[in-house]
Amino acid sequence: MKLIYLHQYFKFPKEAGGTRSYDLAKSFLKHDVDVVIVTSTSDIKYKTKKRWVIIEDEGLVIHYIYIPYNNKFSYFKRIESFLKFIWFSCFHIVKIKADVVLATSTPLTIGLPALIKRWFSKTPFIFEVRDVWPEAVIAIGAINNVCVKKILYWFEYIIYKNAFTIVPLSNDMQKSIVNRYPVYAHKTDIVIENISEVNRFQSADKVYLVENILNLKPRFIVLYAGTFGLVNGLHKVVELAEKTLQIDKELVYVLLGDGSEKEKIIQLAQDKKILNINFCILDSVPKADLPIWYNTASMGSSFVINIEELWANSANKFFDTLAAGRPILINHLGWQAEVIRKYNVGFVLPHVITDEVALQFVEYSKSKETQLLQKKKALILAKEEYSLEKATQKYLKIFARVSSNFSDFTKKSIMK
Repeated sequence: MKLIYLHQYFKFPKEAGGTRSYDLAKSFLKHDVDVVIVTSTSDIKYKTKKRWVIIEDEGLVIHYIYIPYNNKFSYFKRIESFLKFIWFSCFHIVKIKADVVLATSTPLTIGLPALIKRWFSKTPFIFEVRDVWPEAVIAIGAINNVCVKKILYWFEYIIYKNAFTIVPLSNDMQKSIVNRYPVYAHKTDIVIENISEVNRFQSADKVYLVENILNLKPRFIVLYAGTFGLVNGLHKVVELAEKTLQIDKELVYVLLGDGSEKEKIIQLAQDKKILNINFCILDSVPKADLPIWYNTASMGSSFVINIEELWANSANKFFDTLAAGRPILINHLGWQAEVIRKYNVGFVLPHVITDEVALQFVEYSKSKETQLLQKKKALILAKEEYSLEKATQKYLKIFARVSSNFSDFTKKSIMK
């Protein structure tokens, strides 16, 4: 089978960013699936006279188009980057022969090239839903125009109607899709959460000397490794750090990453007089270096602002933490909170962080027995529920369905 993997932000482990697509693509190769990646890059070395640059790396064929993108871009500049990629990839993808297309969001517009490929080449496509888009962006107020909302929901409906299978990354995402489009419930029967790549995160054989890097001697380190965006709500980490500092100066928060809100978070930490006291911010690191940071940390963390639609997320941070065998700290409800409580693998903060909550968290961090137990449970959960092998097997099941049923699916769609 030949697969076109359509992902606007494909990353190798040597780069900063999520590697779900890389991990799955490499795993597919082991099961006789040839993979062609169609993606964009901000790396200036790919800015050539040719619009598309094709390379082969680690057995993967990658089609790169140079389109500058940064999390610090304004919302409209990011939209411009999305649209440029979609426009050029629509023309490009029809030239590539394949048996199936796997289009992974965000944004929702990534479904358009897959749709074009289906219409012109009759190639089936699988649509992977990483975020409930446009529901999430509408919920945070990024889109308010009534006409634009209707257009986006209409487009979402068209993508779901024409997709052979819809793959949500969480049960909550699945519920969201089914609530809006119950007629397509049968297409969402296989949920494939983000991946805990245990082999990568258990390979770290050293720790960083935090005393040398941060000039601190922490007893307990909470690590955040990810985007400093509006939806991440990292002001809550500042709030927690400010309160716990009054109780325990050796409980330290280390944040790695970049994004549009980074300078605001730095300024807020300065204003609260905690920056480089028990709250430290460092630049983002390649995915390949993250295992050492998680090996250094006492627990990982994932934060979002208090909007229910965002609780369905399937953040890399959650799964990386489990893969590293570390407890996870989150500040929201939803399926991840349910998992943490069910399997005893972390701590769920309430949205309002009171002095009492801060005290509870400090006491939690001091319980060596709890930490040891949760570390063991986190690694077991990663291996048994969220491993790369398990995700791969689910996708192979979908590929088998495509191979055996797409002709019937096409006839039914045309009849409708």
